[in-house]
Amino acid sequence: MRTYDQFVMFNFIIVALMTVAYFYQAVYMFVGWKKRKAPDLPAARVNHRYAAFISARNERGVIGELIDSLMKQNYPKDLFDVYVLADNCTDDTAEVSRLHGATVYERFDKQNVGKGYALDYLYKHVTMDRGVGYYDGFFVFDADNIVDPQFVAEMNKTFDTGRFDAVTCYRNSKNFGTNWLSAAYSIWFLREARYVNYPRMLLGTSCMISGTGFLVSGKLMEENHGWPYHLLTEDIQFSVNCALNGHLIGYCDKAMVYDEQPTTWSQSWKQRLRWSKGFYQIDGQYTLPLIKTIFSGRKNAASAYDALMTVLPAMLLTIAVIGLNAYAVFAALTMPYYVALLVQREALRYLFFSVVNYYLGMIIISSLTVATEWDRIPCTSWEKLKYLWIFPLFIASYIPITLQALHAKVEWTPIQHNSVEQLAMAESHHR
Repeated sequence: MRTYDQFVMFNFIIVALMTVAYFYQAVYMFVGWKKRKAPDLPAARVNHRYAAFISARNERGVIGELIDSLMKQNYPKDLFDVYVLADNCTDDTAEVSRLHGATVYERFDKQNVGKGYALDYLYKHVTMDRGVGYYDGFFVFDADNIVDPQFVAEMNKTFDTGRFDAVTCYRNSKNFGTNWLSAAYSIWFLREARYVNYPRMLLGTSCMISGTGFLVSGKLMEENHGWPYHLLTEDIQFSVNCALNGHLIGYCDKAMVYDEQPTTWSQSWKQRLRWSKGFYQIDGQYTLPLIKTIFSGRKNAASAYDALMTVLPAMLLTIAVIGLNAYAVFAALTMPYYVALLVQREALRYLFFSVVNYYLGMIIISSLTVATEWDRIPCTSWEKLKYLWIFPLFIASYIPITLQALHAKVEWTPIQHNSVEQLAMAESHHR
């Protein structure tokens, strides 16, 4: 009976620890639901001068759409410049970008590959030509984005408050309804905007940037001597570094960027494998500094705790506990009969309720996200609803990806992107 009692206690302790550690995210969900309408900010006192940075590798098919959307911003033209870095391109991305009005730099470096190196190169060359301090802030976009016409004006309102060293935005999708993968990605990023970054801003903790559509102040770029973030997930690395150093990342709910989500399993696997490996890199480099900051008593302790919970490999702990319970079902066969029955029952009970609770929890998260963001999702009502039940399977697919990332050698690889016209044709085909 002692073995059984210890087994039950182990499961209870793990569940209790995970619940306590991540309970604050339930608070985020409540805040995001309770205060769904973002407060209106007053008009900015100053229209700041900005540069938009786009790192593009063989993106001739989509880069023009992004530049066009940036050129149509409802913002003074003399205060907003668009720069493209054609990074190791073998197509005419540079020529297409120039035709659409961007200032273009080209880089050919097969050793230092990745978005972090590209952004650093672009910053150094732009400031060399324009001078340090010429721009108050730098926007970062991916080549497949399309930007809402009010994007820069709305971001400027948030930036002009003077509270933030960086600002992230509302990340929507160009292709929510293409298939279950694009829908799952879209729900995840919409949930990140509404139920993670938005509550963070309301509660006064630092947000985290996610890939694209963010603004970094010129002062912070100058302080960092450019963009010294070169891990596989350089966006999360930047966010963690901000949390450690007390730099506050804000969120602008009314600034919207449309991003293209992967639609094939191969693309999705490669991308998320890179993300998972990047998180391991961050864990190795930043876990101890984050823990020290949490217990430092400094103002940024809460942001450091949030960052730590975001990057810790909780999935590995979940896999280990589930594996232990699955093993216990068979290992109990070597125990006395009455003990074996109890251990097997506890293990099967844990596995059953873990799966059920996980599935229901993910369904609740995805349903709440789609419900609150309904009017902002650019697709039909049926497309918004039909993939909800598959969303938990998308998250669960991180289990093998997380395990592979432990030992796989992962490098940055480009993902093929499509124009709006191509996406429309693809969605028509899927329907």
